[in-house]
Amino acid sequence: MFRLRLKARKDSKSVKEEREMNKLFKNRSGQNTVEYLLMLAVIVGVVLLTGAAIKKFMPGLFESISKMISDASGQLASDK
Repeated sequence: MFRLRLKARKDSKSVKEEREMNKLFKNRSGQNTVEYLLMLAVIVGVVLLTGAAIKKFMPGLFESISKMISDASGQLASDK
């Protein structure tokens, strides 16, 4: 009953404003955009951390692979 009295006192401008606010709260596209941006930020962070970790170990890895290839080719040459 109290609500009915409040609604009766509202003018048409405030009713229109209330409807617009309801539309804004029901529209979730902005929320989805924020969620996608947060996911993108997490992915970029993981990629950067992974890149930093790989950069630390890459020189040793390439040297190890180069040595293995040289040793294997040396063994093949000595077997002939």
